[in-house]
Amino acid sequence: MTTLTTTTSPPSTPAPASGPRVTGTLRVTGTLGERYREILTPEALDFLTLLHDRFVARRHELLMDRQQRRQDVADGIDPDFRPSTRPVRDDPSWRVAGSADAPGLEDRRVEITGPTDPKMTINDLNAGAKLSLADAEDASSATWRNVIEGQLALHDAIRGTLTHTAGSGDHRKEYRLRSTTLTDLPTIVFRPRGWHLIEKHMRYVDRAGVSVSASASLVDFGLYLFHNAHELVARGRGPYFYLPKLEGHREARLWNDVFVLAQECLGLPQGTIRATVLIETLPAAFEMEEILHELRDHCAGLNAGRWDYLFSVIKAFRTRGDSYVLPDRAQVTMTAPFMRAYTELLVQTCHRRGAHAIGGMSAFIPDRRRPDVTERAFEQVRADKRREATDGFDGTWVAHPDLIEVARTEFDAVLGDAPNQLSRQRDDVRVGQHELLDIGSARRAGATVTAAGLRSNVSVGVRYLESWLRGVGAAAIDHLMEDAATAEISRSQVWQWIASGTRTENGVPITRERVEALLAEIVDDLPRTPGNRIDDAAHVFRAVALAEDFPTFLTIGAYSQFLVGSEVDQP
Repeated sequence: MTTLTTTTSPPSTPAPASGPRVTGTLRVTGTLGERYREILTPEALDFLTLLHDRFVARRHELLMDRQQRRQDVADGIDPDFRPSTRPVRDDPSWRVAGSADAPGLEDRRVEITGPTDPKMTINDLNAGAKLSLADAEDASSATWRNVIEGQLALHDAIRGTLTHTAGSGDHRKEYRLRSTTLTDLPTIVFRPRGWHLIEKHMRYVDRAGVSVSASASLVDFGLYLFHNAHELVARGRGPYFYLPKLEGHREARLWNDVFVLAQECLGLPQGTIRATVLIETLPAAFEMEEILHELRDHCAGLNAGRWDYLFSVIKAFRTRGDSYVLPDRAQVTMTAPFMRAYTELLVQTCHRRGAHAIGGMSAFIPDRRRPDVTERAFEQVRADKRREATDGFDGTWVAHPDLIEVARTEFDAVLGDAPNQLSRQRDDVRVGQHELLDIGSARRAGATVTAAGLRSNVSVGVRYLESWLRGVGAAAIDHLMEDAATAEISRSQVWQWIASGTRTENGVPITRERVEALLAEIVDDLPRTPGNRIDDAAHVFRAVALAEDFPTFLTIGAYSQFLVGSEVDQP
């Protein structure tokens, strides 16, 4: 095991003159693979140390606030718009920075998402979308290898030098960027891990000697910005980010303060960083304007992160009884009244403040060996993107290169030659607390909980976890693109159905014993291959879906217990 330690601030990354210099220590305890020292330089580590010095305590306080809000909802206090921030919502004068002076963010009609490994980075940048979302969060498994080699892949891609070789002999395949000029490729937007996650391969020790695992958010953001911000600007782009899992404006304020300090340290003009916030938690849906306001000098837009949003809704009301139980995941579409309220409010809020509204990702993906599956995926995605474009969204996500043209066609039909729909104000939208919390509307419309839906949740949950434990965070399962967000829906629905005494459409109750039997059957049927982690995945699924207590995120325990130190974790 190799340990790198930093304790002083070198001249190349000076701390602000008005603030304290580095006082803590950051230790890297992960094994150093080939080229890892190019990312984990003393200067970069010192930059991370400064970020931790300033912000790690506030991060902890905000995570404690999350726990209190969850308890409030469990106690029957419904989320609502904050009276204390009403002046922000009522003030018509302020706007966000948007895409002004942010080259490459003007037209976002199609964004392709994927993990940051070299192969996927090259494929996404070659695919022809407007933006490429380099995802270190839900589409990635947080192995040490993925974290650092993902940074290396982006470092090389920005400089036009990224290549990748897969296979050998007759099966050898070379991957290269279609251009070495960054402005000829999709604009890169990087998504770091959320505030709730830690990086266990780094330890931060404060001036009092208290040692904690590093913040995954600060590690991902800091390494990417430190190494690439100036290079991006020089090559006609900028350091752009997606911010995941925010639960309110105070968490947005924390990110804004991180941006301000980081830009000051690196000699970047304030406002160089631009961020798009994923509205993928129920609390954040009630604070969209406040989130935009806190980030207004750095904010480009909001994204409707539909799958995490559904997970957040289930998590919030998991103990509130049958009226808050959702039907099968496949039956909860974006036309459900509470989901439509959420997306329409997002578009209205964004356009009122000069921010882009970016749509979510349909889970359907094509299969080039199955024309029938491909056509069905095209039909589903076509309808989804037509709805988003018609509703006023400025762009959308896809998870597969073959879906780019399908999505672009629908947005082209509405946008034409215009880069966005910012001038379109949705003054017709009237969404309040009732509309956002009308969770029972899906079942009132006839959707049900079925035995097939239960089996699908268990099967998808276990198979995705098995993939994640092998270091693969985005997995095609049953012709759907599954990531951590969709797996969260699967396991949280099972937990809620058990806790609520839900019955399937044929009247059979969903019990812990029934799910255990189903899990055993599914695990027995899965093929065993060298290196698979089916038994570990089943263990994790039991812990997050069948335990008395509900873990807030399935990845937290799985990361610490099964991922860190595993074979796939090492370089």
